[in-house]
Amino acid sequence: MIKQSNIQILIDKLENKAAIIGIIGMGYVGLPLAIEFAKVGFSIIGFDLDNDKVHKINNCESYIKHISSDSIKYISSNDKNYATTDFSLLSIVDCIIICVPTPLNQYKEPDMQYIESTVKTISKYLQQNQLIVLESTTYPGTTSSLVKPVLEESGLKAGKDFYLAFSPEREDPGNKNFSTKTITKIVGGYTETCCKVANFMYKQVINTTHLVSNTDIAEATKLLENIFRSVNIALVNELKIIFDKMDIDIWEVIEAASTKPFGYMPFHPGPGLGGHCIPIDPFYLTWKAKEYGINTRFIELAGEINTAMPEYVVSKTEKALNDLEKSVKGSNILIIGIAYKQDIDDDRESPSLRLIELFNELGANISYHDPFIPTLKKSRKYDFGLSSIELTDNFLTTTDAVIISTAHSNIDYNKLAEKCALIVDTRNCMSQIKNSTAKIIKA
Repeated sequence: MIKQSNIQILIDKLENKAAIIGIIGMGYVGLPLAIEFAKVGFSIIGFDLDNDKVHKINNCESYIKHISSDSIKYISSNDKNYATTDFSLLSIVDCIIICVPTPLNQYKEPDMQYIESTVKTISKYLQQNQLIVLESTTYPGTTSSLVKPVLEESGLKAGKDFYLAFSPEREDPGNKNFSTKTITKIVGGYTETCCKVANFMYKQVINTTHLVSNTDIAEATKLLENIFRSVNIALVNELKIIFDKMDIDIWEVIEAASTKPFGYMPFHPGPGLGGHCIPIDPFYLTWKAKEYGINTRFIELAGEINTAMPEYVVSKTEKALNDLEKSVKGSNILIIGIAYKQDIDDDRESPSLRLIELFNELGANISYHDPFIPTLKKSRKYDFGLSSIELTDNFLTTTDAVIISTAHSNIDYNKLAEKCALIVDTRNCMSQIKNSTAKIIKA
């Protein structure tokens, strides 16, 4: 066990805001967390491999829409707060928080390369009495069976020489009702003492924390949250298809069901799932469950339904164009919204990208409009080389079909209704439009 005197040294440094906090991965999770620590007086070092991010942070420039450049000043205001690509500086920090990506590979298996490489780097510079916390979403057992052994290659032992914990990120970009500070933080430690120290650190910047027995439970908690959403979204997506065949409006059904004050929670259909969490995280448990000889049928079925929704949207568009005596091939098709959800600039795993791919395969002329994503950057899956198109009257009148994939609030839906011939609405955006010359199809 770590000596009580050493524990108190770190606790005192945290309480006096004298501890240096190092955050690895300055993206949608790491950046807002760094700002919260800096706001209350901690020294912050943000670590990232991306030179562009590091440069922007150190020059008070935001690269995430919902995070203002003014707030970046908190982590670049003096020589104690800065971003760097020099990971040797991990040796001078007191607490290290890991916020790196955990994607899936082509076989829908966990791609752990970012966690593995990060932990190997930390191990090289690991110091006694440091606190290491993993926040990246992963399968139960990652902290204890993957992170801990690699860190202990340093010769130091978890729970004896350094503290180890898992605390899942719960960021919801663009949500104005909740922030990093106000969302309850789950904390699980490798040992009770590890949990105590990690909790004390988070209590400096988070309003409420909830402690669990160990890191496995903390890891499983995050998976449950996202599997819950994935399964329920798949349910309403399937019901949308069924009710459409029955000529029943799923959106009106959901609105009516939402009047029940107990036993029901509304979820809404769409063109598929996007973001870094819900389309990915459930498959971390699916993969891990196979180790125990268990098939996660419910989770996998939800994934199949949600993944297939872009094909459903394309099918509805094909039929609607056919009714207008047009084919998809050669048609001018406009996608409204590339971001995976409303009013953010994040297109990770966006179903809009899959829609573009499918329409391209059918020979359509594809364009898109998204005020938050001016150009489509090359990703591991896609390289379309497209830029956002201005919604001029002339452009809209020459468009054969408009697909509303993301319900951005700053789109002029009345203008679409007036100028476009066909609108395929996956988000119920056109329900309030009373006078429309366009043919509107819900999909």
